[in-house]
Amino acid sequence: MISKGQLKQRLATTGSRWWFVLRWVAFALVCGVVLGLVGGAFAKLIDLAGDVRTAHPAFLLLLPVGALLIHGFYKAIRADDTGTNLILSSVQSGQAVPLRLAPAIFFSTVFSHLCGASVGREGAALQLGGSVSSALGKIFHLHRDDHHVMVMCGMSAAFSAIFATPMSAAVFSMEVVNVGIMHYAALLPCIVSSLTARAVARAVFDLPDARYAVTSIPTLSFGTAVEAGVFGLACGFVCILYCSCLHHAETGFQKRIKSPALRAVILGALLLGMTYLSGGQTFNGTGSSVIGDAIFGVSLPWYYLLVKILFTSLSLAAGYKGGEIVPALFVGSCLGNLTGAFFPACGRSLLAACGIGAAFCGVTNSPITALLICLDLFGMDGAPYYLLAVAVSYLASGYYGLYNTQKIAWPKYRAGFPESGEKN
Repeated sequence: MISKGQLKQRLATTGSRWWFVLRWVAFALVCGVVLGLVGGAFAKLIDLAGDVRTAHPAFLLLLPVGALLIHGFYKAIRADDTGTNLILSSVQSGQAVPLRLAPAIFFSTVFSHLCGASVGREGAALQLGGSVSSALGKIFHLHRDDHHVMVMCGMSAAFSAIFATPMSAAVFSMEVVNVGIMHYAALLPCIVSSLTARAVARAVFDLPDARYAVTSIPTLSFGTAVEAGVFGLACGFVCILYCSCLHHAETGFQKRIKSPALRAVILGALLLGMTYLSGGQTFNGTGSSVIGDAIFGVSLPWYYLLVKILFTSLSLAAGYKGGEIVPALFVGSCLGNLTGAFFPACGRSLLAACGIGAAFCGVTNSPITALLICLDLFGMDGAPYYLLAVAVSYLASGYYGLYNTQKIAWPKYRAGFPESGEKN
């Protein structure tokens, strides 16, 4: 028999739990609407900037001065220049993210794409989401312990609105901060904010769903499984190369060219020269058309992935803004396209699709998100291949990654559970 006191305690506990759920659903809905509008407008402007640059190549002449102007803009509004690392640190520490980071990354990323820098947009998505949601947290008077959940909601919402991959966006903000541990209390709020932001972006800005068609998916066999696993191994090693090139380019040029302004001009001029030597704009911007060709099975030159790494390394070292993940997906899809010529059982198209997930996992250490991205983009038919490539890439890429503030909460090569203290 339950006593009156026990009944009151159970009712109070149940009430506090549902209050937590309802409160966070409401916060997540507001966050999703706001960032659906901001992220949708941002995605539209990015596409417009790329279209304008493609139609009018004269905008490439801005490359030597574009990063200089961005540096001056950040300095004028006193915005933090540490990028996505600042957002991850905010989630870990509970510290607020300055709102002025939102306009800084918004306009500088659009301008970077107009100039022709070889950057993505996911870094801007995470920074936009973190900055705006942090400001919303202040408006809602959230406790510091709740602040990190709000920032994760914002990251998920912006990522979903801009990339049109709501499943992966909902999980990415929880998975990327601490490798090996996920903050599941944020699961429902992140899902709500992600789905809401995607719905708002689609309804207001008519942004289509991100979908690619894999031309051929063979029945899973021992041979095709081995091919997918070997490809995942190769992709993990290429991810190490990619992350190393980006980090060494940034630190190396900072040591050799102390002045940020001079560094921006020199590297921007080098990018301009390389663009004209390449004979077009294949390696400028996100390179989404090349990713589409790779997945469709068009035979691409073997050197495309190496040239893209070079372009992106120089662009980020010069000071252009945007992100590093979409160029990594370019590299992964090109590697899959190339490998498919030697692994005909899987083929170019399927391995290029596997390369999207394997590259995402290798540079972010986020295997669940990587698998969900493949399912968002390509559907369920090739799921066993995506899973194999992602899992092997996760292990093969070691402890390399794009973000210096990302913490390895539990090692990749250790059995047992964190609380047990067991070691291999």
